[in-house]
Amino acid sequence: MATCVRGCAPVVRLCQRLNRLKTLDDDMMATSLKRCLSTLDLTLMGLGGMVGSGLYVLTGTVAKDMAGPAVIISYLFAGIASLLAAFCYAEFGARIPKTGSAYMFTYVSVGEIWAFLIGWNVILENMIGGAAVARAWSGYLDSIFNHAIQNFTETHIMQWNVPFLAHYPDLLAAGILVVATCFISFGVQVSFYLNHIFSTISMGVIVFNLVFGFVLADPANWSQKEGGFAPYGLSGILAGSATCFYAFVGFDVIASSSEEAKNPQKAVPIATAVSLGLAATAYILISAVLTLMVPWHTLDPNSALADAFFRRGYSWAGIVVAVGSICAMNTVLLCNLFSLPRIVYAMAEDGLLFSIFARVNPVTKVPVNAIVVFGILIATMALIFDLEALVQFLSIGTLLAYTFVAASVIVLRFKPEKTSSKGTASTSPNPNTEPSLAHSESQTITEESGELKQYESFSDKLQLVERQKTREQCGVGQLKARWEPYLGRLMGDYEPGEVVAYCVLTLMVSSVSFCAVLEFGNVQLQLPVWSFAILLVIFSLALVLSLAIIWLHEPQTHRKTFQVPLVPLTPSASILINVFLMMKLSTLTWIRFTVWIAIGLLVYFGYGIWHSKEGKRELQPKDMAARYVVLPSGSLVETVESVQPDGQVDTSAHHINASTASAAEEYAGKR
Repeated sequence: MATCVRGCAPVVRLCQRLNRLKTLDDDMMATSLKRCLSTLDLTLMGLGGMVGSGLYVLTGTVAKDMAGPAVIISYLFAGIASLLAAFCYAEFGARIPKTGSAYMFTYVSVGEIWAFLIGWNVILENMIGGAAVARAWSGYLDSIFNHAIQNFTETHIMQWNVPFLAHYPDLLAAGILVVATCFISFGVQVSFYLNHIFSTISMGVIVFNLVFGFVLADPANWSQKEGGFAPYGLSGILAGSATCFYAFVGFDVIASSSEEAKNPQKAVPIATAVSLGLAATAYILISAVLTLMVPWHTLDPNSALADAFFRRGYSWAGIVVAVGSICAMNTVLLCNLFSLPRIVYAMAEDGLLFSIFARVNPVTKVPVNAIVVFGILIATMALIFDLEALVQFLSIGTLLAYTFVAASVIVLRFKPEKTSSKGTASTSPNPNTEPSLAHSESQTITEESGELKQYESFSDKLQLVERQKTREQCGVGQLKARWEPYLGRLMGDYEPGEVVAYCVLTLMVSSVSFCAVLEFGNVQLQLPVWSFAILLVIFSLALVLSLAIIWLHEPQTHRKTFQVPLVPLTPSASILINVFLMMKLSTLTWIRFTVWIAIGLLVYFGYGIWHSKEGKRELQPKDMAARYVVLPSGSLVETVESVQPDGQVDTSAHHINASTASAAEEYAGKR
């Protein structure tokens, strides 16, 4: 048995290294970046990240092929689903105002390896998103000039016929990315100045589209003669919602910018809510205008709005729409190029990526190395890859990040806070209880009112200890007092928050299993009806039971920053929706995702795990504190004794009075 334990020790140590959590500094506002962003800056950045090419392209596609005029309801459902994920990001952005977004949130709550994989996938998503938007920007501008740019490139420069690559190098897309990278490297204020300009023009064009579009609206286009309001039924509306969900991807740029916000505790939640509300309103109203101007089945998916105005006899309005769409795509491009280097910077700052990316320019206060290197990589991708090949791989990493952020909200909500005192972290089971001070002098334990009280008998002193133990059992992450008599023996021996962490893991596994059976059970797996129903019931019960057990524990309360409402229901609903959408992705997307994960694991085990700052911090000698309750004749006294890392007791420590200790043991034996 001892040999088995010794043999498993390296595996246990490896698991501990993979799941170590990030230690946050006492001063959460301290940063090497420049805090200069207001609530308006963050709101416009979030709005620019969401209202882009999807408004001018995605709306027409969903309306014609999936939902008809009911695309309005599809956007409403997608907006509500996005709001669940946005709540989770808003809480973390206000609570932990550090750059890195989903990577940082996962690192402080779940573990290092999971944080690295989330950050690794978010990097890929931003790279592909930037390249795809640049390709769409180039194609849209090229279509205005009747494809003159494409014809010139293929005739006078070069073209190729290689699988998964574009037919010709898109020099215009690569060029706009290089120019945008230069502007981003000039500093955060330059980036937001450009974003303000493009966002203002884009919103002005949206208002123009709404006013002029409603003037040209014809309610007959929603009549049964044209197919009705919901020609594809409920299934079409839900399929459209799954597609429209990706139109709202981009609000996480607000959380990524929290380390550069002046007042992130207030600015991040307000900016997230306002930008998401404005984006959802814009999508819903534009969908209504578009399907009221012309019959939904006659829409041109590539340029729906411009084509609708052209068919109503207002060709000049199509030019205004083209200007608005280009400005909207510029804002999305800026958001991608802004958030990507900051995620890379956060990972490099923690030692998980190469340290060259952690360098901040002393003048502009931005991670200029990360901006330049990844800007060139995105430009290269836009130069050689086709837009369709890029879009096929989009969204899986974002959905995975949303899932882990939602899980992290639950874990942290039921986890006791850690407060640092002179470099030593101590966990307080109850956030309302003051942590003990680690010094050599004895401290007298007092009543909650703060008044000193003398205890005459030994039993009175032990009763005080019992009352304190009862209060600690009702602390954060432990069973609520009302459930202690029923479930105390089953769950009372775990560390605070440990049961909740296991329940979150069960919640995620049951969500994946439930969605997999629901999506593949009838068609791919060809399960009988009885087994299909039984599996759905089993996984549903596991999900509900996990939520119930989490609810039985004490959460954190009375925080000054924004908190997600209805925890754990809101994050668990977000997890379920994100997992279901991931199941809708193609097999080829999952294969590419697996290859990218394998590359990331090579980077982590080849570099990250050896250079992790958390790993280096673990190797540093630390003073550990052990608390003893001593019972002298006069009063109940608490002392702290220092213990060396190797387990040996410091010679300068206090010792328990031998006679009192033996009396306590005798009393405990009688009990």
